[in-house]
Amino acid sequence: MTQLKKVILFTDTDGRARFRDEFVALTEGTPQSQLSALMPAAACQLRQSPVGFRSTFHCSGNPQWLFVLGGQMEIFLQDGSSRVFGPGEFFYSADTLPEGATFDPTVHGHWSRQVGPDPLVTLFVRD
Repeated sequence: MTQLKKVILFTDTDGRARFRDEFVALTEGTPQSQLSALMPAAACQLRQSPVGFRSTFHCSGNPQWLFVLGGQMEIFLQDGSSRVFGPGEFFYSADTLPEGATFDPTVHGHWSRQVGPDPLVTLFVRD
């Protein structure tokens, strides 16, 4: 069975953002056009971030897929680790603020930046 890697950015039990890799089975379609099962989506949004873009620490407001269409994006976690995503790569951003918590930029969330010479173009798809 063929699979695609699904990187998940999530909030762990200690309130900190972490990365976890899972796999999406491609169980439908044909050998020439392998498909996953349908997944729900409510809305999508495109974003372009200029060279030099850098966010501050924040949590995902709502779980959403993020697809990099152009440029590169680096995601940094509180523990100092990071991952770079380039064109054609994607992840599921679900590091929401724990219920009842007040946002603390020294504990919660992640920050991101544009990497390299090209503007960052992303597509967000919300559940």
